[in-house]
Parts: sequence; C-alpha cells; structure tokens
Amino acid sequence: MARTRDASPRRTVLKALAGAAILGTVGSSRAAATLRSWPLGTAHRTGIHDVAPAPDGGVWFTAQRSGELGWFDPKDGRVELLPLGRESAPHGVLQGPDRAAWITDGGQNAIVRVGWPARDVRVFPLPAGSPWANLNTATFDHDGDLWFTGQSGFVGTLTVKSGQVRVKSAPRGSGPYGICTAPNGDVWWCSLAGSFIARIDRATGDSQVVEPPTPRQGARRIWSDSRGTLWVSEWNSGQLSAYDPARKTWRSHRLPGSAPRAYAVWVDEHDMPWVSDFGSNAVLRFDRKAERFERFAFPRESAEIREIQGRPGEVWLPESGTETISVIRTG
Repeated sequence: MARTRDASPRRTVLKALAGAAILGTVGSSRAAATLRSWPLGTAHRTGIHDVAPAPDGGVWFTAQRSGELGWFDPKDGRVELLPLGRESAPHGVLQGPDRAAWITDGGQNAIVRVGWPARDVRVFPLPAGSPWANLNTATFDHDGDLWFTGQSGFVGTLTVKSGQVRVKSAPRGSGPYGICTAPNGDVWWCSLAGSFIARIDRATGDSQVVEPPTPRQGARRIWSDSRGTLWVSEWNSGQLSAYDPARKTWRSHRLPGSAPRAYAVWVDEHDMPWVSDFGSNAVLRFDRKAERFERFAFPRESAEIREIQGRPGEVWLPESGTETISVIRTG
C-alpha cells in the first residue's frame, strides 16, 4: 500500500552557478550543436544520477547521495531539492502519463511518486518481506503500469490504479539494469552482470532472455527507437549494439578510442542514438546512415554521464562526477 506524505514537503530552492561552453559536431554537415552547463551549486553534494524532462519545461534529477528529487529550471538556473524519505537513495526518474515524477528508490526499497506541480510524495514499498532489490530503472507500458528493474536480481511492476507492487526473481540472478518500452508495447530490460537483454511477458511477469552476439559485453542500458529497434549500451565491450526483434538480428558498433566504456543510451526524435562514454569523457551521437559516431567532449574531467534523456532539440545530461547538469541543444 502506498504511503502518502505532506503535499508541501520541506524543500530547498537555490540558484545554480551558470556556465557555458560551445562545441561543434564532428564529421558532419549538420548545424553545430551547443553544450551549456550549470554547476548545481548546492550546499551539500547531491550525487546527481539520472535526469528526466519535467512537464513545466524544467528537468528532474535524482540526488542519490542526499536522498532528494531535484528540479532544475534552465530559464534562470534555479534548483529545487525535495526530500524523499529518511533512507532514500533514488536512482532512476521518469515522467509518468500523469505528469508526475516516478522514481526507483534503492534506499527505501520502494517506488516513489512526486506529484507535479503539487510536489506531494507517495511511497510504494516493495511487498513485505522482499529482499533489498537495489532498484534501478523504470518504464511505463501502454496500459499505464510501471515496470522496473532491481540490480540485485529482480524485475517488478506497479499497477498504478491499485497501487499493488509485484516482484519476480530475474533469470540468472543479479544484473537487471536498464529497461524500456517499445512502440508495440513490449517491455525490454538488460542485465549488466548477466550480459543479455530480455523481454517481459506482461501477463505473467516472466522474462525471455535474448543473447547478444558478443559474450560478457555488459549490457547496461537499453532504449527503443520509433521502429522498434533496441539500442543497447555495452559497458564491458565498449559497443553500441542494435537488436531488431522482428528479424532477430544484431549489429554492433564499437565506440571510437582505445578503451571505450558505454554507459547511457537514448534515442532522439530523429531516431539518432546517443551514448555516453566514460572512457573518453564524452557523449556520442551515432549517425546510423553513415554508421559513424560524432563526439561531444566535456570541458570538465570525469563528467560521468549515467543517464541521457531529452526533448525535441535538447539532450539532457547529468554529470555525476562534477555535480553539473548539462544540455546539448541540437537546433
């Protein structure tokens, strides 16, 4: 059962320190893109982890270290921090069909909903007796229910209308990480420790494993394009791979550089995949027609982009290594 907290929780509002950098695209005739960055400037370290566009033009971010949901206003650099609970350590965040922020909270072993703009907090704990799931990432299916991963070896669902949370053990144990919903309604997730992707049977909650061609590749995050092709960032192999479920075919593209580490992946409105690379301290856009990467380097060392989300013309990036939030505007 959900726990409801005060509709006006204690929150901190402050001004981020505005900074800016301009970068052109590499090896492309496209118009130059711009990178703008704002150090959060908070009184305490937030541990910024994931981001998601908010319905009011702002951007949410999970403050994993401080147990808060952050909201950033790109118009004036304002940052607002809302506490989520005493043991909170949020990981993923996304906007739900109800325009609220939905959060996977590993510290509370719960799904947390923050209503927007009311800012009321509701906590949906995992069933009583559930082990610590190390909750990671979530996605909504076409029926409006939330599916989520737990890196300790679990996949679960929250039926939003009833508030019921169900959890199942994942195949091969620990590792469930990224998750997404394809245009046809299928829900897919990937296992970092298990090095595979899997499709969920939404009627039973069971998962069917699909093996990528590269062994021990470390599938970290997964995102679908508008055609249903699944794009997978492979941490161990340093590859961006694409799986076509209809044809059951794979294509893999190694990121440039001597030691790439592919972490986050996201597909924009033009069906262009973006992937972050810890190895080169950069974000890359993949031109699927030319089959080449365009690199956007960061002016700060160890940016550590763990998630990418965006809006048309905007690619939002949380720099967990520098306590900075950035956007690439593609025009």
